[in-house]
Amino acid sequence: MGVINTVLGPIPTEQLGITAVHEHINFGQNGWYLESDFWTPISETIARAEQQLADYRALGGRTYVDLTGIGNFRSVELYRVIARATGINFVACTGFWTGMGTRPFFWDKPVEYLTDLFVKEITVGIDDTAAKAGVIKVGVSHGGLSDMDKKIYTAAGRAAVATGVPILTHLSTDAMTQLDILEAQGLSPERVVIGHADAGVDIDRKRDIAVAQRGAFVGIDNIGYETEKTPRVPWAQARKDRLRQLLDLLEAGYVKNVAVSADADVQPLGWKSPPHSVAELLTRFAPDLREEGVDESMIDQLLVGNPARLLTIQEA
Repeated sequence: MGVINTVLGPIPTEQLGITAVHEHINFGQNGWYLESDFWTPISETIARAEQQLADYRALGGRTYVDLTGIGNFRSVELYRVIARATGINFVACTGFWTGMGTRPFFWDKPVEYLTDLFVKEITVGIDDTAAKAGVIKVGVSHGGLSDMDKKIYTAAGRAAVATGVPILTHLSTDAMTQLDILEAQGLSPERVVIGHADAGVDIDRKRDIAVAQRGAFVGIDNIGYETEKTPRVPWAQARKDRLRQLLDLLEAGYVKNVAVSADADVQPLGWKSPPHSVAELLTRFAPDLREEGVDESMIDQLLVGNPARLLTIQEA
């Protein structure tokens, strides 16, 4: 059926099982470490991650995709420790959170340089390891797509075509332009997740349908960030409203164009998160769907079928 890159080596698609496609062990913007309130021993981060992923696995979860990009404290060695301890299939990414989140080193680099970097991390390994990235992360800066964002999207599109891995985005802002840039590089929208469509600050149901109509995935991937929780984050949405947003897509016939995840951050770096875990995908989200009468085959499509189709490396 195909293969997926994980930090412990490639695995066949059949082993993916229930998959969370947009998560983080620890994510921080450059400079977070200047705030000592967020300093945490690595042993504590590992223990917290191992507990949360073990809970997820006990509920049936099998695969975890970490979308912490270059420069946001991605650590393949940390991921490998967690993967070995929990038995979870752990997928890492190449790419960047957003243009505004890149380090100054990358600002004047041409598209070709970024493309080569992404391809190297997918086909050879991340940093000086043999752990290969399984997906590419890109994103929209505050205020909309910047010139740096567009350069990264162009490079990512080319790298995705060359290697066969998918692209997952941060934010659904300028969704059609995001897809236009990627398609211009020869990438099918079917290989793209337009992420955080359920972020409370940027809800647009017509956009969701338009994204699905183009063949891309709509990312309902902030599951668990709810206005009912404290501290309240700007991207939170009422639990019932997020559920309604997803149900609208299912009722419109787009079950195969939805990517679900929690975007939970095990150890937030420089920001405070409400209580949140990837396990909520199975303890809250799936039960909510069942209460609404969603068929088990649809739930399986969201948790297993769609991620398998998305993450399986396509022949270049």
